[in-house]
Amino acid sequence: MKKETLSQLKGLAAEIRTESIEAIRKVGSGHIGGSLSIVELLAVLYGKQMTYDPRNPEWEDRDRLVLSKGHAGPAWYSALAAVGFFDKAWLGTLNEGGTRLPSHPDRTKTPGVDATTGSLGQGTSVAAGIATGLRMQNKDSYVYLIVGDGELNEGQCWEAFQYLAHFKLNHCILIIDENKKQLDGTTKEILNPFDLVEKMRAFGFATVKVKGDDLEAIDQAIEQCKAVNDQAVCIVLDSIKGQGVTFFEEMEANHSVKFNSPEVQEETDKALAELRTVKGRG
Repeated sequence: MKKETLSQLKGLAAEIRTESIEAIRKVGSGHIGGSLSIVELLAVLYGKQMTYDPRNPEWEDRDRLVLSKGHAGPAWYSALAAVGFFDKAWLGTLNEGGTRLPSHPDRTKTPGVDATTGSLGQGTSVAAGIATGLRMQNKDSYVYLIVGDGELNEGQCWEAFQYLAHFKLNHCILIIDENKKQLDGTTKEILNPFDLVEKMRAFGFATVKVKGDDLEAIDQAIEQCKAVNDQAVCIVLDSIKGQGVTFFEEMEANHSVKFNSPEVQEETDKALAELRTVKGRG
């Protein structure tokens, strides 16, 4: 990857992270942890890998993104606003009555959102269906399916994965955000996922694991998936819940954070100040 491209992606990631935090803080509480853990992924997708037109969100030849872990909507909205799908001022209306940016993504409300998600597990089947339809139409567009590791407790995920593997739907790139936590604890404590790479390979997927904050590695993994023609493909992101902000990373209960204490406000201000310097360089 060229240095200029990497610098641009770092700046985009900083912008997505900054806008996500600010939007959630304005509401007073929200899904910080799982939003921040996919920031670098979203930066690579919208900054380099995906084919789309913000002026024409319904363009037939676009790539699609299905955020099955719909509670991470704030990060997705921030990415969409950053690349021009709608005015950044919308981010200040997150979760408000009448907003076009609801708590979980709604394809009827937000430009750039291709699938309504939030009921965990269902996005996997939606993405498999979209990928099937695109293949039937002989289109080369990609579907990027982002799933949470806690979400894998849902049996529907594994039904959809078996379908993707059986039909070798390699244009549906499955990305598992392995941030190792879910609503009320760690994934190992609640329902041990064991080794996700081994599990996905056993399911028939060509699988690669990369650090969730490594922009170049994420980009290379996507390129590797696109080179596979005879298998379903999967990327496991080795990420951290609250990624990119030490205070949120180290917070024990960081699935949903309330901004109701001086400490949280102070640490958030520090983090935003640091992020803005990165965003400026990008």
